[in-house]
Amino acid sequence: MTSRRRFLRTAGYATAATLVATSALSRLHAQSAAPAFPASFDPSDDPLFMSTVKLASLIRAKKLSAVEAVDLHFARIDAVNTKINAVVAQCRERARVEAAAADASLARGRLLGPLHGVPFTIKDSFDTAGVVTTGGTLGRKDFIPGADATVVARLRNAGGILLGKTNTPEFTLGGGGKGTINLIHGVTRNPYHLDYQSSGSSGGAGAIVAAGGASFDIGTDFGGSIRGPAFACGIAGLKPTYGTVPRTGHIVGYGGAFDNFQEAGPMARRVEDVAYLMPIITGPDDWDAAMCPVPWPDYAKVDLKKLRVAFYFSNGQMAPTEELQATVKQTVAYFRDLGVTSLTEDAPPKMKELAQIRQAFSGANGRDHMRRMLKLHGTTQASPGLNLSGNVLPSADFTRLCEEMDAIKSEQLAWFESYDLIICPASQQAPVPLDWERPANWAGASYTSQYNTTGWPAGVVRCGTAANGLPLGIQLIAQPWRDDVVLAAMAHVESRTGGWVKPVL
Repeated sequence: MTSRRRFLRTAGYATAATLVATSALSRLHAQSAAPAFPASFDPSDDPLFMSTVKLASLIRAKKLSAVEAVDLHFARIDAVNTKINAVVAQCRERARVEAAAADASLARGRLLGPLHGVPFTIKDSFDTAGVVTTGGTLGRKDFIPGADATVVARLRNAGGILLGKTNTPEFTLGGGGKGTINLIHGVTRNPYHLDYQSSGSSGGAGAIVAAGGASFDIGTDFGGSIRGPAFACGIAGLKPTYGTVPRTGHIVGYGGAFDNFQEAGPMARRVEDVAYLMPIITGPDDWDAAMCPVPWPDYAKVDLKKLRVAFYFSNGQMAPTEELQATVKQTVAYFRDLGVTSLTEDAPPKMKELAQIRQAFSGANGRDHMRRMLKLHGTTQASPGLNLSGNVLPSADFTRLCEEMDAIKSEQLAWFESYDLIICPASQQAPVPLDWERPANWAGASYTSQYNTTGWPAGVVRCGTAANGLPLGIQLIAQPWRDDVVLAAMAHVESRTGGWVKPVL
């Protein structure tokens, strides 16, 4: 990580957006991300709350200008952000200049891309050229990058207009069970109940998208950081297959022992938007070495009736509440009603063992990687929730953990050959209050990190409402590189439940 950042700085802080503008892989990405304009199934007529797909079509048809769309979203941010504290930096003047330029371009008959004029926010862990990027750490409180992260560059190159940055815990990992909180910007609140968490670490993204202040955002997911906020804020979020979306320019980047845990993916109010955004941000950037040039499949072509579905109610470590188990039962019924005949209660083998190995593996270096990040960014006061403890293991034990983790992943992958889709809880409980404390037996409670360890695609979509009035979501998982199956399943659930519901703020 240190050598990467030194190179970026000596190269004028160039990210993949500038380094690979003419490379073969970049040309491949540009071809695969060619504009396609699907029909929208969103019934909303309000530009603040309609889907990204619908808003983009409205702007293309000149029924709403980009300037109007940007101004509407900034007005919404003004109305809600003092309550939820989701947006922590804004670039208003630049956004309006870019919106005016987009309108002028469209008047000349030139479309900038599939996101022409669409306003969006981005998680504050992604570098943004000319806009402060803290990553939630005090050492970067005033840091302004010289170039965009790869995903940010791709969204802007597609015509999207950046409004600002959304809150994240320190290094996206320092929430400590308190959701999205850091020492610079404080805590982000849930738009459905201000005394509750928006989850983390993409909690600012989830909250502002749910509240209508941004058409979409991009989150990152190391153990559930896209799916947790999607669950708590009642929106749709996808953690794609490992190797899909470049992490170049993200404060927790690529490489190292924990490389395959981290993915980036879209967060939006509608599943059609998640599907619309993925081809724009996927593909190699000639910098993040783990990225694969895999064509992005069309989820509309998935025949859901033919899917072989596995479902489970508990991960065998911490049983979900009855209302969370009920979401699994109801979701299974949605697929049975569709005509799916292969529905089996089953779960990947050795989930508990895999969770235990990952926990030991993550602390095997005594969390030295965390201390290195603090030093790299000049942070002398870490967030209270940042885990800096761990048992330093001899190299022989570390090697054993690597081998055992890989062996279980292979066993689970072999198990998955019998199925196409998994339905399971997204959490063990409904969204929690701001002052919630993790129980002593919390280790192994996660229903999301299992699929960071395997790298399988996993999404969350709203499927109901909890007894406390907050959203409930369901998690859907498919085989590697079958993100289209996840999206198709999410879309079916959304069609039955209605998906996202406007919060009262």
